[in-house]
Amino acid sequence: MNLLNIKKLKFLFNTYILFAICLCSHEICGQQQTKITAILNTNFKTITVNQTITFTNNSNNSLSKIILNDWNNAYSDKYSPLGIRFSDEYVRNFHFAQDIERGYTSIKKMEVNGQNAIWSRLVSQIDIIEIELQSNLEPSKSITINIEYTLKIPDSKFTRFGFDRDSYNLKNCFLTVARLDNSGNFATYSNENLEDISNALYEKLNIDFLFPTNYTITTNLNLNQEFINENEKTANFSVENTSEIQLSIEKKNSYQIYITDKMTVETNLSSSKLSNNNKAIAIDKIANYVYANLGSISSKKLMISQVDYDRNPFYGLNQLPTFLSPFPNDFLFEIKFLKAYLNSYLKASLNIDYRKDGYIFDGMQFYFIMKYIQENYPDAKLIGNISKYKILKSYSLANIKFNEQYHYLYLLMARTNLDQNVGDPKNTFLKFNEQIAGKYKTGLSFKYLNAYLNDQTVENSFKEFIELNKNKQTTNEDFEATFKKNTSKNIDWFFSNLINSRKIIDYKFGQVSKNKDSVSVTIKNNSNTTVPITFSGLKKKKTIFKYWFSNIKIDTTFNIDRKSVDKIALNHENETPEYNSRNNYKSLKSWFSLNRPLKFTFFKDLEDPKYNQIFYLPEFGYNLYDGVLLSLNFHNKSFLEKPFIFDVSPAFSTNTSTLSGSGGVAINQYLRNSKLYNIRYGLSGSYFQYALNANYLKINPSVQLRFRENDFRNNQRKYLTFRHIIVDKDLLPIPIANDDSPSNYSVFNTRYTFQRAEMIKAIGFSSDLQLSSGFGKVSTEIYYRKLFENNYQFSLRLFAGSFLYKKRTTEFYSFGLDRPKDYLFDYDFYGRSETTGLFSQQLVIAEGGFKSKFENPYANKWMTTLNATSSIWHWIQIYGDVGLYKNKNQNTQFVYDSGVHLNLVPDYFELFFPVYSTNGFEPGQKNYQEKIRFIVTLSPKTLISLFKRKWF
Repeated sequence: MNLLNIKKLKFLFNTYILFAICLCSHEICGQQQTKITAILNTNFKTITVNQTITFTNNSNNSLSKIILNDWNNAYSDKYSPLGIRFSDEYVRNFHFAQDIERGYTSIKKMEVNGQNAIWSRLVSQIDIIEIELQSNLEPSKSITINIEYTLKIPDSKFTRFGFDRDSYNLKNCFLTVARLDNSGNFATYSNENLEDISNALYEKLNIDFLFPTNYTITTNLNLNQEFINENEKTANFSVENTSEIQLSIEKKNSYQIYITDKMTVETNLSSSKLSNNNKAIAIDKIANYVYANLGSISSKKLMISQVDYDRNPFYGLNQLPTFLSPFPNDFLFEIKFLKAYLNSYLKASLNIDYRKDGYIFDGMQFYFIMKYIQENYPDAKLIGNISKYKILKSYSLANIKFNEQYHYLYLLMARTNLDQNVGDPKNTFLKFNEQIAGKYKTGLSFKYLNAYLNDQTVENSFKEFIELNKNKQTTNEDFEATFKKNTSKNIDWFFSNLINSRKIIDYKFGQVSKNKDSVSVTIKNNSNTTVPITFSGLKKKKTIFKYWFSNIKIDTTFNIDRKSVDKIALNHENETPEYNSRNNYKSLKSWFSLNRPLKFTFFKDLEDPKYNQIFYLPEFGYNLYDGVLLSLNFHNKSFLEKPFIFDVSPAFSTNTSTLSGSGGVAINQYLRNSKLYNIRYGLSGSYFQYALNANYLKINPSVQLRFRENDFRNNQRKYLTFRHIIVDKDLLPIPIANDDSPSNYSVFNTRYTFQRAEMIKAIGFSSDLQLSSGFGKVSTEIYYRKLFENNYQFSLRLFAGSFLYKKRTTEFYSFGLDRPKDYLFDYDFYGRSETTGLFSQQLVIAEGGFKSKFENPYANKWMTTLNATSSIWHWIQIYGDVGLYKNKNQNTQFVYDSGVHLNLVPDYFELFFPVYSTNGFEPGQKNYQEKIRFIVTLSPKTLISLFKRKWF
C-alpha cells in the first residue's frame, strides 16, 4: 500500500472517530432558555430585571437543587471571595470604596414553577445562590424560574466592569444557571476577577433592554429591533448557544463596525496613530488568519472591547507610552487586536470549564499569537527599533526575537520556584502566573509539541476540538483524547510532565571525550523529567545537524564525527521550555577552550546561555564618615535567578580617599515539592567607617531556610536563619569617655520569622537568639495590623528581650529603647555613632521602637515595649509607646511616649513628631526640631518589594 493511501485511510479513520465522539455526546448537561426585561436607571446606577429561566436537566442524575451565578453580588462585601483576593493582591480601592461605589443584587421575588422558591446564598460565597427544589428534577425534565431583582452596578475602577462616568461596561451581570456536569454536579465558582464564569449554555436568550435615548448599546448579542418612546429607548436582543452576555452602554458610541468575509466585528480598541482604513486591513487580515487556523464558529459577530484588552493586555514593551514606543503603529495594533480577537473568538467557541481547564484557552490563544508573529514579523526584536542602536549591539536584550520573551517570563517564575501547574484551577494561581507566566508556558508547551511532532497534529487537534465544542460540553479529557488520536507517537509525557506538573526540564552534557576523529558524548538528565530534547552540531555558529532524542531517562552516551562540528548543543533553538540552558553547550575546538566565554556587560541583560556573564555598574552611597561612596559593582545577576550568585562592590570614600566596600556570594538550593522551598547559603562582608577615621570589617557566613504553604496564594512565610557575625573594629582615634565597646568580637545568631500579610490584616512573629563569649540574649517581636470595615487602621508591635548571661561589664550589647546599638551592623544608619545632630534623629524601628529620645535608653537586663499606631486621615497617624526596662542594680523603669506620624511613603520617607512622653510636653521644650525623628530609605529593594507583593 503506498503512502498516499495510508494517509487517506488515517484521515477517514480520524474523521469517523471524531464523528462518533460527537454523536455519542451530543447533549449539553444543562441548558437554559432565558427571557429578560431590563430597565437601566442612570441616576442610581441600577438595572431592574424581570427574568424567566426555563432550565432543562440533561445530566444523568436527578437534581434536588439549582445553582445560580450572581457574580454582581460579589462586589457587595469586602470579605467576599472577590474582596479577599483584592486584599491578597494589595488592591486598596475596593476596601476603601464608598457604599455608592459598590455593587450588589437585591432579589425581590423568586418563583419555581409558579410557587415561592426556597433559596439562600452559599456560606462564604455570597455570589452563589442555591435554590431548593420541592421535588427532584429528573433527567430530561425542565423547570421554570421567575425572578425579579435589582442590580446595583459597581464602579468600574475595581475590575474595569461597571459604571464609569457616562458609560456602563457589563459582562455576565445577570443571574444565570451554573454549569452542570454529566453527574449532576453544579460548578460553584465565585467571582474572583478571573473572567472564568461557568454558566449553563443559553440555548435561547432574549433581552428587552430599556434605557435613556441619549445612550447606545453595543453587545455580543444580535439586535432584532429598536424603537424610541419619549425619553426611553427599547432594544430587543437575542442569541442562541452562548454562555456569555456582554454589554457596553455609552452616551457617546465609541465602537466601529468592520465587516470581513468571515465575521462582523464591533470594536473600540484604540490606536490613535492608525487610520481607519489601516485598521480595517489589519482586522480583515487577523479575521482570515484565525478562520484559517481555527475554523468557523456559530457566532457571526464578535465584540472586541478596549475594556477586555485592558484587563488582559499583551504584557511587554509595547505597553510603553506612545512617545517611547519602539514598535510601528500597525504592528502594535495587530498584536493588541489579535490577542483581543482570539479572546472573544475562543470564548464564543469553547464550551469548557474555564476555571478547571483554562489552560486549553490559554494554550490556543498564545500558540497562535506566537505563530502569527513568526509568520508575519519573523525579524521583530524584543525591544523593537531600539535594537538598531549600535551601543546595544552586544546585549542579548537587543538581539533576541520578539517571540523569545515568553520563555524568559516563564523562567522568571520557575527560577524562583514560584511556577505552578498550568493545568491547575485558575483561582489557585499567583497573579503573575495567572496573567503572564502560566499563559506563556502553556503556549510554549504547545509550540514545543508541534516542533517535536513536526506535522499538523497540534493545529488539526485545536480545530477538531472547537468542532467538538459545537455539540457538547467539553472537558480536559476530551481535549487530551483529541490530541492522542491524531498522532501515532506517544505524547503522554506532554500532559503529565508539562500540563499537569510543575516538574522542571534540564538536560546537560556529562563527560565529553575527544579522540582524534570522533567525540564520545554523554547526555545527562539533570531533573529526571523525561521529554524530547534536540541535539545539534554547530560549526562557525551554523547548525550542521539536529536530532531529536525522545527517551533520555538516564545517562546516554554516543559518538559523533569530531571534524564536522566545533561545538555541540542541547536545545539549541530553545524549543523545549527548559529550566537551565547554561549547561547546554560544549566546545570541541581545543582542550583548553571555554564552553561559555566570559562576557562583561554594562548594567544588566537577559541571560545568555552561550556566555558566562559578568555585569558592572557604577553605584553611589553615603554615610556621614565615608562621605559619598563611589563604587563599581560587579555581579552575575541577570533578570533571571541563578543557583550561584556573586555581588562585589569595591568603593572609594570621598572623605578619606581610601577604599572600602562590600560583597558576597550565595548559593540557592530550591526544593520543588516541599514546604521547605529554598535553602540559601551565603557569605558576605563589608568594610566601612563606623565613626570618623575608624573602620569596621564585618564577615557574615549564613544559612537561611525558607518555608511556604502548598497553596502558593497563601501569603504565609516562615524563615529560619543561622549566621555567624565576625566584627573587627578600629579603635577610635580620639577615645570617647565611658566608651567600653570591644574592638573585635563574634556572635552566633539564629532567628525564626513568621509572616502572614495581606492588605486587610497582617501578623508577624520573630524570635532571636544571640550567643557570644561575652553575652547571651534572647528576644521576641510580635506585629499585628488590622484594617477595619470603616477603613480605620490599627497596628501593634510587642518587643520583649532578656539577657541569658552577661560576662562583660560593657553596655555595648544592651537593648536600645529608642535606637538599637546595632553592634551586628544590620541597619543602614547614615551616622551610626552620632548622639546629637540630624543623623542622631534617624529612626529604625527595632528593639524598643520608641520615637522620643531619652537620657538613659539602654537596658542590660531585660526590656519589654509595646508600640501602637492608629490612623486619623490618609497618611496622618498617631502613635503611642509604653515600656518597662531593667538595668543591673537599678529599679525597673517605666517609660511612654506619643505623637503624630506622617507616613508619607511607607518604609521610604516617614516623619515622627513627639507630643507627650516621660520627658513631658515635648513641643514646648527647647530645640524641638532636634526631637523630630525620620525614616529615609535609599534602597531600591524596598520599592521593588512593594511592587512584587501585588504579583507574587
